[in-house]
Amino acid sequence: MDDISIRKVGKTGRITLTRPKALNAMSYAMCIAIEDALDAWAIDDDVKMIVIDAEGQKAFCAGGDIAELYNTGIAKNYDYGRKFWADEYRMNAKMFEIDKPVASFMQGYTLGGGVGVGCHASHRIVGKTSRIAMPEVGIGLIPDVGGTYLLAHAPGRLGEYLGLTAAHMSAADAILAGFADYYIEEEQWPALIAQLEETGDWTCIDDLCTKQDAPQSHLVGKMGQINAEFAGETLRDVVNALRADTSDFASETLDLMAKNSPLAMGCALEIIHRVRNCTDIRMPLKQEYRFTYRAMEHGDFLEGIRAKIIDKDHTPKWQHDLTGVPDVAVSSMLMPLGDNKLTFEKGE
Repeated sequence: MDDISIRKVGKTGRITLTRPKALNAMSYAMCIAIEDALDAWAIDDDVKMIVIDAEGQKAFCAGGDIAELYNTGIAKNYDYGRKFWADEYRMNAKMFEIDKPVASFMQGYTLGGGVGVGCHASHRIVGKTSRIAMPEVGIGLIPDVGGTYLLAHAPGRLGEYLGLTAAHMSAADAILAGFADYYIEEEQWPALIAQLEETGDWTCIDDLCTKQDAPQSHLVGKMGQINAEFAGETLRDVVNALRADTSDFASETLDLMAKNSPLAMGCALEIIHRVRNCTDIRMPLKQEYRFTYRAMEHGDFLEGIRAKIIDKDHTPKWQHDLTGVPDVAVSSMLMPLGDNKLTFEKGE
């Protein structure tokens, strides 16, 4: 496959995303190829660890390839998206759960579906160009691919802030939020990867990282306001708290949120609250699937894609306004799916 290179090198299983012109966007075929590799390497004694990187300077992976999702959704073929998400989430779970070290090297943009590959690794490396975000609410979706697990475990209410604003994180921000572990200068990555391939010893990362200082996160100074403004139970609570605050931070935050789907933000907030005490990724993925299963038929997803990607008019007609999302709308999107629930079984 031209979009991804999967091979064994030395003592490592190697995955390289190889479609830089598309910012290494994750296709369905790439998801399945990664899952198959994880299955094989999990029981291969010759593979001591897994190393994931990507070609190009602009992006590790700038999200999922959503063109086919949109086309099938407009045609009311909702089953395509449901299978895509179910299979992708199964791969995300395996990345999180595999009993071998996984090192990911995330330069440039790591967005959405890219987070599901790079940020569930056990050893997540970022550098000067790294920009990480969960921007799904901007297209009427929720942070998924296990993103709600990461957001729920961020310090304080930082996860709520990142999930509802779709704000981009620098390398230092990502380390603060728990989306990354190590800051290493990017020009040193090729030599480090070669060392990992030769030795299969993840402690090489620790040895190199201790000699470098990560830049300061700009979010640290905002944590007080973030914790205060995003402590509410519902989207309405958060918006009202921000509107009562006359600071530049509150105004800028409201401007960010005004671009996003209120229904998606309300549901994202609810899921983050539900999964805050989870210690595994499967329950968050199941919650996310309840939303994505319904996203095309009942959510703002197709309208969000139309406005941002297809027509590019950037004027989506969301179903609700910022303070007008009924509780029942959130509940309806997140109700159990019964026989259609996510099972993590291949071939479902």
